[in-house]
Order: sequence, then C-alpha cells, then structure tokens
Amino acid sequence: MSIAFTFPGQGSQAVGMGKALAENFAEARAVFDEVDDALGEKLSSIIWEGPEETLTLTANAQPALMAVSIAVIRVLEAKGIWLKDKVSYVAGHSLGEYSALCAAGTFSLSDTARLLRIRGNAMQKAVPAGKGAMAAIIGLEHEDVEAICAEASEQGPVQIANDNGGGQLVISGSKDAVEAAAALASAKGAKRALMLPVSAPFHSALMEPAAEAMREALAQVTKNDPVVPLIANVRAAPVKSADEIAALLVEQVTGQVRWRETVQWFGENGVTTLYEIGAGKVLTGLARRINKDISGVAIGTPEDIDAALAALNA
Repeated sequence: MSIAFTFPGQGSQAVGMGKALAENFAEARAVFDEVDDALGEKLSSIIWEGPEETLTLTANAQPALMAVSIAVIRVLEAKGIWLKDKVSYVAGHSLGEYSALCAAGTFSLSDTARLLRIRGNAMQKAVPAGKGAMAAIIGLEHEDVEAICAEASEQGPVQIANDNGGGQLVISGSKDAVEAAAALASAKGAKRALMLPVSAPFHSALMEPAAEAMREALAQVTKNDPVVPLIANVRAAPVKSADEIAALLVEQVTGQVRWRETVQWFGENGVTTLYEIGAGKVLTGLARRINKDISGVAIGTPEDIDAALAALNA
C-alpha cells in the first residue's frame, strides 16, 4: 500500500482558491508572497479577487494553480508530513507536473513560478489567435481517435493532447484539422465531440516554439533530483534524474499527457490512494473513472488538510 500526490492542471482554477489557506496558515501566505515577488506583481490579488478572465489567462492560471498546490504542501510540511517519508510518487497534469516537481524539490518555488510564467506566455504566443483549436472526444477508444487524427491531418496537424481516461480524450492542432477530426469522431459514434473554449492548441506540434522557449528556460535554472520519483506525463513511467526530467518537460509541451496510463501505472505498482494537492477535484474524478480500486482525496482547503492529517498520521 502506498500513496501518490497528484497536482492539477489548467481548468481547475477558480477565483478565491487558496485564500482560506493563506488566512489560516502563515506557511501558505508565505508561498503566495514569494510567488508575487518572483513575478514582480501581485498575482495573489488576481487569484483571490479576480476578475475571472484575468485569472484564466494562461500566463496567470499556470503559476496561480502551482501556488495553491505548494501552499498546501508547505502547510503539510509544517504539520510534519514530508514527501520523502509519506509519499511514493508524484505526478501532475500538464502544468501540474511543475507543481509536482516543486513539491519534490527539483525546482525552487521562485524558479517554478517564473518557469510557468514563461511557459504560459510562450504557449500563448506560439500560434496566432484563431489558428489553433482543441476538442474533447467522449466515448471512443484511444486507437480510434488516433486513426481519426491521422485521417483529419490532411487539413493540418492534429493529435491527441490528453488521454484523461474514462473515454475522455482531448485533441489539439490547427483549427481546420481539429474541426474535421471532431466531425469524423461524431460520424464514427463518439458520444460527444465538443470544441473547447481554449486560447491555444496545447500539447500539439504547433507548440514547438514554446517547447524551444522552455528548453532555453530550463537550461538556466538549478535542478535537483526529486525526493520521490515523478511519473512523467509523456512517459507514464517513473523518472528520477533532474536532467532527464528537464528534457521530458520540453517534450511535454508538444506531447501527450498520458494521464489514463499514469493512473493505471499507479494501480499496477501498489498505489492505493491518490491525494490531489491544490485547487479543485478534477484529478480525483478522473482517477475514480480509471481505477475504482484507487481512492482519491482532494486537499485544497483548511478542512481538507485537517482530514488528510488524520489519515496520513494514522
């Protein structure tokens, strides 16, 4: 029996997230202060007061979600819960991989905030507005969606961006190709093929300029091996080397988030509980659909922390 900590990605953000943590725990407040200092602006004000459309901007949402996750981690540490003692693995969904690595000591908090600001800006700039798109395909198998993307690629690049499990796949690429793939998916029996309201085609080949920006940024920060292995998005397998992790983070910008396989790997390797650290409960819901034998627990509020401490100290 073992535990993994997972860290949410974009879409889990909500105005007001983490505020109760900062009000109740000095350790959490210090995280938001450090992120504000690292970015040279009061991101915490946007997190707690909005407006929502400003928080949702990729360059804000990414460091904001990371800040909430690390605020939870710092409170747990202050209460005597240390990753290397209690946790077997970490994993994060897309930007959440950076939160996981910050929690595991690979990057400092300030460097993580700056890396995510660079990542958000680079992803936004990689493709002109309106040229890219993403769509959720519900109810088809992975190989079916791969075949659909191959067929639609006559219209332009399109690929699977996220395999979230439970029959939910997200495709990404040029707008024409994604629309063609969504139409094909519907014709081939998908329950739903839904265009997503996103600002860029994340995790697609069109993100190559952003991948290059991250290669450069990651080369310039101090990196340590994580205190527990990371289950990497693009590999769905454990990684322990800081240099290898940096290379996979570059690959992740244009590669597939293999979340279904990540949760399956946990189940096959003795993980019985996944704690979702930070805002929302998206990953907890996905885990339930992928493997009913793994219990999921979200920790994002002071009340959640109290409950988690009782369980983790049992």
